[in-house]
Amino acid sequence: TETTVCATLADLDPAPPASGGNEPRPPIGRPLANFRAYVLDHRLEPVPVGVHGELFLAGLGLARGYLGIPALTAERFLPDPFAAAPGERLLRTGDRARFRAGGDLDLLGRLDGQLKVRGFRVEPAEVESALLACPGVLEAAVTVPAGGWTRLAAFLAVAPESDLDPCPTALRARLAERLPEFMLPSAFVLLPALPRTPTGKVDRAALARRGPPPAEPDGDRPAPPVETALARLWAEVLGVERVSGDDNFFALGGDSLLGVALAERAGERGIRFAPRQLFERPTVAGLAAVATLDPSGGLCAAADSLPPPAALQS
Repeated sequence: TETTVCATLADLDPAPPASGGNEPRPPIGRPLANFRAYVLDHRLEPVPVGVHGELFLAGLGLARGYLGIPALTAERFLPDPFAAAPGERLLRTGDRARFRAGGDLDLLGRLDGQLKVRGFRVEPAEVESALLACPGVLEAAVTVPAGGWTRLAAFLAVAPESDLDPCPTALRARLAERLPEFMLPSAFVLLPALPRTPTGKVDRAALARRGPPPAEPDGDRPAPPVETALARLWAEVLGVERVSGDDNFFALGGDSLLGVALAERAGERGIRFAPRQLFERPTVAGLAAVATLDPSGGLCAAADSLPPPAALQS
């Protein structure tokens, strides 16, 4: 409504995109006549082609403002520094966008939809785009579940005939080809279909309320005492309920500072390892194989004093 309904137009090719293409989503096109579009950084300076920024619109189609809300009008309708005539204004859309090399605009989601995970700002639409590029993925949504989680969870609807490997390790490896480590989800949940609001949008609030997805259990593999104790310590340090022997410390949200804290707490309970060994062997089972025991540390007493983690119960 701030731009009288429509400001850009794209002429789309009805042919399906080639498999493995780098542009899985259609563009939103170019400004209509009497409109101008800019992708700007936080200083209101234009960003280069291909770089993400905020979408601003200008031209004859802009509304005068918000009726009876002057503060919001001043916040969203700004003086246009690029206008040929004085007095024209820019609309701050709050949309995240970029220009393609050919001049079309990509819409990448809302700036207020960004997630902050382990100190990084993550745009869910970028992760979802990488997931949708995986063969057989029909729908994808990425969020931070409720329950104190500080990691990403991906919710997927997959075609019944798909041969996609649903193993979290395999999915993370596939996404790692396109995304940096901090944008990789720590958990993947397969659903028949994503929940929708009455207006047809993905119900992200419903997905967040599902809570942290459970870790994959280790099956019938017996857990040695050191491994069991380390799993309890990981759950304590990372603030998660379930930890399995094959879980990756960094995939669960760990970082170098938490690694130091883990080493200190383990040392207090008679389990010795260097923080660098956590980087070399980031799984519970891998770290347990190189950790040494201090007989005076009271490993058994410490283990008996803690409730067993659900993923390692027999």
